[in-house]
Amino acid sequence: MDLEHALIEVVGARHVLSDAELRAPYERDYTGRYRGQARLVIRPGDTAEVAEVVAACAAHDAAIVPQGGNTGLVGASVPRNHEVVISLRRLSEIGEVDSAVGQVAVGAGSTLAGLQDAARAAHLDAGLDFGARDSCTVGGVVACDAGGARALRHGTARAHVAGLEAVLADGSVISRLSGLTKDNAGYDLPALLVGSEGTLGIITRVRWRLVPAARSRVAVLVGLATASEAAELLATLRAQAPSLESCDFFLDDGLALVLEHQRRESPVRTRTPVYVLAECAAQSDPTDELAAALEAAGVEDALVADDTTSREGLWKLREGHTDAINAAGTPHKLDVGIPLDQLDRFLDAVPDVVRRAGGQRTILFGHLGDGNVHVNVLGAAPEDERIDDAVLELTLDSGGTISAEHGVGVEKARWLERARGTAEVAAMRALKDALDPDHLLNPGAVLPEEIRSASTSEG
Repeated sequence: MDLEHALIEVVGARHVLSDAELRAPYERDYTGRYRGQARLVIRPGDTAEVAEVVAACAAHDAAIVPQGGNTGLVGASVPRNHEVVISLRRLSEIGEVDSAVGQVAVGAGSTLAGLQDAARAAHLDAGLDFGARDSCTVGGVVACDAGGARALRHGTARAHVAGLEAVLADGSVISRLSGLTKDNAGYDLPALLVGSEGTLGIITRVRWRLVPAARSRVAVLVGLATASEAAELLATLRAQAPSLESCDFFLDDGLALVLEHQRRESPVRTRTPVYVLAECAAQSDPTDELAAALEAAGVEDALVADDTTSREGLWKLREGHTDAINAAGTPHKLDVGIPLDQLDRFLDAVPDVVRRAGGQRTILFGHLGDGNVHVNVLGAAPEDERIDDAVLELTLDSGGTISAEHGVGVEKARWLERARGTAEVAAMRALKDALDPDHLLNPGAVLPEEIRSASTSEG
């Protein structure tokens, strides 16, 4: 029996997509920079079906690309060489929130927004948020160890994983969903799968650790002259405002692009080179605490938003960067981490570095609280790797990391050894070889290797 018919027996003909038009939405990433052709797109409905699909692919020596909401930005979620795409969107069940321990079991295909709604209904909070909340999936969030603005206080996805269920390369299932805080019986395999980008196993369910919901929030937008001033403001906010939950930044050229795209007037009276958007969240109103911190930092002009509508208006300036950039062209998107004491130097150097490498326009923004900078370059061909190389070289020269929250994917795999060192990459390869000896899971992602040829075996 050939692979297609074997998979039809597992999930039904409706969920085996072989027609080019039906496959197309699964074959292109969010940025439009990465695309390919899938051998088939399979849509299993639960963990058991995922396991059978993976076992069938292994029997036919067919490589697999796992896919969630397909909002990834590093090329790891789309086929590169005729792989089978396994879409996990149907695994969208959200269990009942256990309020006593503050946890909930969530299917890998549930959106982050769905998880947030479930937490909110139980008077808790997911503790993680970013602009793609309505389309990104929990499995993808965990597979990439995504962070977002609130990681400053609550950590990245890794901090919220109390356990998970996953399918390994041979179709076997590992499941650790008890959520026990103290459970050190053997190796922590769930922790190993977090951030592995589908190269070691396919995450199908997650036991998510929730946080207490804040009853009151207040945000502030502050214009500053330099990133160094922004870092100084962050230091004061950390010291003076214990309720600080997030602290992001963007630049004036990014603000101009967003305002143009959103067709709105600037809420900022005096334009400055750098803007800091911070938010405090607490059980009681943190406005006075924030005001005292701003006074201690010497801030005299700030735009404060203490209600939901005004706060959302400020966050649209920051979160609107992604859509505005994509509307302007197909960007090179590089997610890097920079030590705060190098941030001014890095932000000043990037535009010149990009221009010398062939780019035309650079938009920079990110999460000041953890030094996460999103470098967006317009005006370069999608396949031109000179841009990526130039920015990543500057990142490492600045003492930074080539990936802060989007993952390594295909985009930065060839830089992994430079960033991590020979010994660490060798250890990663040993893990890959042990769990996926035939390299069927997301080949070419994370680890630099030749993308394997898809099998044409009829089995």
